[in-house]
Amino acid sequence: MNRPIRTLSVGCLILFVALMLNVTYVQFFKANWYNDRADNRRVTEEAYSQQRGDILVGKKAVATSVPSDTKFEWQRTYPGGKKYAPITGFMSYSYGQTGIERTQDSVLSGKDNKLFTNRLVDLVTNSEPAGGNVELTIDPKVQDAAYEGLTALGEDVQAAAVAIEPSTGKVLAMASTPTYNPDRLANNDITAAQKSYNQLSKDEDEPLLNRSIQTALPPGSTFKLVTAAAAIEDLGMDGDSMVYGGASLDLPGTDVNLPNLNGSSCGGEQITLTRALEVSCNTAFGQLGMELTDEQMQDQAEGFGFGQDYLDDLGPLAVSKYPDNGGDKAKQARAAIGQQDVIATPLQMAMVSAGIANGGEVMKPYLVDRVTSSSLDVIDQGNPTAIDNQPAVSQDTAEILTDMMVSTVENGTATAAAIDGVSVAGKTGTAQTTPDRPPYAWFTSFAPAENPSIAVAVMVQKSGTERSEIAGGRLGGPIAKAMMEAAIS
Repeated sequence: MNRPIRTLSVGCLILFVALMLNVTYVQFFKANWYNDRADNRRVTEEAYSQQRGDILVGKKAVATSVPSDTKFEWQRTYPGGKKYAPITGFMSYSYGQTGIERTQDSVLSGKDNKLFTNRLVDLVTNSEPAGGNVELTIDPKVQDAAYEGLTALGEDVQAAAVAIEPSTGKVLAMASTPTYNPDRLANNDITAAQKSYNQLSKDEDEPLLNRSIQTALPPGSTFKLVTAAAAIEDLGMDGDSMVYGGASLDLPGTDVNLPNLNGSSCGGEQITLTRALEVSCNTAFGQLGMELTDEQMQDQAEGFGFGQDYLDDLGPLAVSKYPDNGGDKAKQARAAIGQQDVIATPLQMAMVSAGIANGGEVMKPYLVDRVTSSSLDVIDQGNPTAIDNQPAVSQDTAEILTDMMVSTVENGTATAAAIDGVSVAGKTGTAQTTPDRPPYAWFTSFAPAENPSIAVAVMVQKSGTERSEIAGGRLGGPIAKAMMEAAIS
């Protein structure tokens, strides 16, 4: 071989090796990066060209795919509509996926490794590939009660309701208002879908927001359950322990006092801890907040899930927080009644009740019950696990708190959740914000108290209710009651 031919051959060999290295790099190391790019229309158009799996509640599809006569072969539709939109999310040509559509995309699209065998069978039999199905933990009766309760409050209401099975963490209901019609965003008419999205994204009431997990607000007096738990665990108290119940609490280092809601005492200078919870006594729990340390309150809050990101099946999740008050007693007192800089999502407050209902152990909430192939073979199943820092409280403390919450329903502010023949545990909350803004109404509960099957939290962020009429028991109590009745009926 003469020198020019040898040189040319070496050059070709180098180019060939370089080409192979680049192909290997793109196919094996950068493939996911290219596939995940929002502007990769090839992947999106491929997704619209095959049958995507169903999202199921019970045996009914709340999201499914049907044949289409447009340029795409399939149209994603949502029989669950507005009621399930905060959970299912939507699949959009221009804006990608949200909700379960996003977190379970690999299963629904059929690309998950767990569906490899099904893909292989489809290839051998020359069948059209189909995605897997996702079965949710939602109880349709509880979801109906939550959605109907929220929508009955009015058209301009911003609110959320969520329910959990205490022993497992299964999410039984998750509703948020205002909501949206996901069919309009998944429309194969891309121009119409973009117009709908623009309208929704500019709406001041934020209908695309899932307030159950994405809105964290001061939880008000529902947080007194956490303070009571810390008082029992760290100060050795029980339901009969005597606490301060005066009309006003002096806040050290300030020229203001912490009053009760109605400006009067809670029944005397000294009352029991149970009575303090029954009447939601600010001065009693403010005093306890100053007796406890910031570290004790922080640890107790984290035991119930504050500061953690515990929901894998939906997102993004707003993280609930208990603040570092820097040893400032006045701030500690206000934080102990769910004010200051304490924030919580409705799901978080449902987890507080669920933890008490479950003997002190807080389970990790989850929404995906089972994953099946298109031929309905089970390929994955939800596995109940506890969140970090468990148990949140001892079994004895949980029993004391349960008795106190039952007494609050029977003798205190939470009577709106009472159910004939059933022992219900509950707590109200009305979180004051600013003088020009109405308070937030909260309610959390569980039932039956002796063998809990459901824990609930309801939050009303904004409604047309007169400021003087806003109260957690009045707005949230009836909704929580309806959800509990649906679960135990």
